[in-house]
Amino acid sequence: MSAVSSLVPARFLTIMAHLVIVITVFWSRENNVKACLPLEFTQEQYDTEDKKLVVALGVTFGLFAIELAGFFSGVSMFNSCQSLLSTGVHASASVALLFFLFEQWECDIYWWILAICSVLPAFMEVLLFIAVFGLKKKPL
Repeated sequence: MSAVSSLVPARFLTIMAHLVIVITVFWSRENNVKACLPLEFTQEQYDTEDKKLVVALGVTFGLFAIELAGFFSGVSMFNSCQSLLSTGVHASASVALLFFLFEQWECDIYWWILAICSVLPAFMEVLLFIAVFGLKKKPL
């Protein structure tokens, strides 16, 4: 198996790993929300931080939809640059989110993980969509 063809399953597996961890964070976000709050907090403060984290997780799910649409449509499936970028950032996101989940990092850190590890590959995916469908370039 060549290096380029092994990027496709590696990319898929790292995207799925990242997705599973984001779903896990969504289900068990209570401890992370409490980590964002002072020791004494009101229900209103808790609800505000919870909404912020839910919005961040929702944005992440939307970016997953963009990236998986490009991947499964074939627009970027065999693009080695996108596959390498996506594999690297999703693997990094998986590790970072495991620390976020188990070490109960503050919620602001999630926005950094989102910006670097989800927005960047989704933005590149949108550029590939524009190149393939708008400019009629070959998907490779």
